[in-house]
Amino acid sequence: MLSAMAALGWLTPRRRSATARSVLAGEASAEAARKSSQEAEVPPSPDKGEEFPVHGDDRAAAFFDLDNTVMQGAALFHFGRGLYKRKFFDTRELAKFAWQQAWFRLAGVEDPEHMQDARDSALSIVQGHRVSELKSIGEEIYDEYMAERIWPGTRALAQAHLDAGQKVWLVTAAPVEIAQVIARRLGLTGALGTVAESVDGVYTGRLVGEPLHGPAKAEAVRALAAAEGLDLSRCAAYSDSHNDIPMLSLVGHPYAINPDAKLRRHAREMDWRLRDYRTGRKAAKVGIPAAAGVGAVAGGTAAAIALHRRRR
Repeated sequence: MLSAMAALGWLTPRRRSATARSVLAGEASAEAARKSSQEAEVPPSPDKGEEFPVHGDDRAAAFFDLDNTVMQGAALFHFGRGLYKRKFFDTRELAKFAWQQAWFRLAGVEDPEHMQDARDSALSIVQGHRVSELKSIGEEIYDEYMAERIWPGTRALAQAHLDAGQKVWLVTAAPVEIAQVIARRLGLTGALGTVAESVDGVYTGRLVGEPLHGPAKAEAVRALAAAEGLDLSRCAAYSDSHNDIPMLSLVGHPYAINPDAKLRRHAREMDWRLRDYRTGRKAAKVGIPAAAGVGAVAGGTAAAIALHRRRR
């Protein structure tokens, strides 16, 4: 079988360049994820509650998109708010972050132009800062802006895989350092995220490859699976966005969580499983009490049990 890079030969130069950047971004993210998970000491799992009907499989793992799948809103925008609080940039740039976050929450989908603007802003802001400094700040920002925005239902699904002895990875366009903080605080195995270039522990303001978005996410999952000896046909993946169809299509158990319109249509056409935790009305359709809506852990647990019974 040809390697991923060798297989690029038939593409046009422009498409070959874009695909090569996706492969580079994916491989860099997988390498960072494995290194971080080997070094980190994962804290004990939180109170498990119900027994989840997910069977152990040492060649299976679960991959979770972050923004609007595990967490309400976009991690990068919350990160920007935290940096503003610490005077990394001015009020005008904060207003831009706030508008992008408001648009994302109202639309519920990723706009490529908005996401690219946000990434460019973040890169310029962190240029010249030390990686260790951003990791430390990321811990604080998680507590300030992100912890209360975790979807209980999706968190319960991740815990189901952990309880069965499977590894669980976040896969996100957010900076890998922030993604790793979130993964560790949730007790997950690790995270695949966008890798910003650093020299001697200082950010240069450039990326390794490209943002971990769309096809690059699929490349990261593929690279990590190869390194970990996983069978992708036995793995699961969860996302809200049609941009993640390449990642979802890689695995044997794809799930659409809080899906945008395009992903919802595609999931129905492909007979993928769907779950929506955004409103009490939609939650009721999957057997969660309407009052649970977004906030109740019990509702998330019920959804997880209902979802995984279908996989038995």
